[in-house]
Amino acid sequence: MKKILNKPESYVDETLAGLCAAHSHIYHQPQPRLITRAEKTNTNKVGIVTGGGSGHLPVFTGYVGEGLLDAAAVGDVFASPSAELMAETIRAADNGQGVLLLYGNYGGDVMNFDMASETVDFEDDIRCTTVLAADDVASASPEEAAKRRGVAGMIYGFKLAGAKAEEGASLDEVTRVASKAMANTRTIGCALTSCILPAVGRPTFDIGENEMEMGMGIHGEPGIWRAELRTADEIAEEMFERLQSELQLTEGDAVSVLVNSLGATPLEELYILYQKIEKLILAKGARIVQPLVGRYATSMEMTGASLTLCKLDNELEQLMNAPAHCAFWRV
Repeated sequence: MKKILNKPESYVDETLAGLCAAHSHIYHQPQPRLITRAEKTNTNKVGIVTGGGSGHLPVFTGYVGEGLLDAAAVGDVFASPSAELMAETIRAADNGQGVLLLYGNYGGDVMNFDMASETVDFEDDIRCTTVLAADDVASASPEEAAKRRGVAGMIYGFKLAGAKAEEGASLDEVTRVASKAMANTRTIGCALTSCILPAVGRPTFDIGENEMEMGMGIHGEPGIWRAELRTADEIAEEMFERLQSELQLTEGDAVSVLVNSLGATPLEELYILYQKIEKLILAKGARIVQPLVGRYATSMEMTGASLTLCKLDNELEQLMNAPAHCAFWRV
């Protein structure tokens, strides 16, 4: 294992300390594993929180900020935060208008957030609603979409629900927008190499030098197929068609596009993918709103990329264009 670290057991805490030190005008750290906004610019709005394991920066903590999230709970690498920490995160985000819990569809996170929601309802009279990100089309069929994993597409939920909350909308309205955003978002990824958890010190899975896996999850969950590495255009075409088969983009549709590095893939290769994907979208007669290319949801140092499409109606497009500011995304 070659990593720039001190001790594996301090990896997460030192990462968060560095994040908050570098961006102290955006992030505040009231507890070692709890990140909030540095300043509450709107103290009469619905709170939005998320949470999950480390190793995916900028998800989860990076999207705390104006027009986005209010707080995030952070677990160990690829491990859920505790229910107690999630309850503290909800309390930190509460402005008296209720709190939306918006996070990925993983068993540990669901169980702990459910427990936290019950705790703050009973102890603090805080009303919570939940929207799960389940955008990974490779993880289950459309008929079993409720079983799908939440991956990079959750950042569209953060952005769109966050913009709605900044308008002063009610908890029910913010929840409705988050649900609509997630219902119109699809993601698929492909991996070329594994990643190494600091506490383990070896790759989480083995993959051949000239192999790739389509549909692999951000923790190394099995994908759809594994075969010899294909060209960028072939990868882009398959990823797009798998998402298009569900979203059905047609003439006049608006869509936001995210071409995301899983950690090690450089921008040059992401742009090679993007230029092909743009052509495929424009060929359907759709138009692109706010394309995103870069590291937005990673898996440590995994080499690979994911494609996310978020189909926008008029309401969602307006919210997409609303102001937002964090260290990794500014509108």
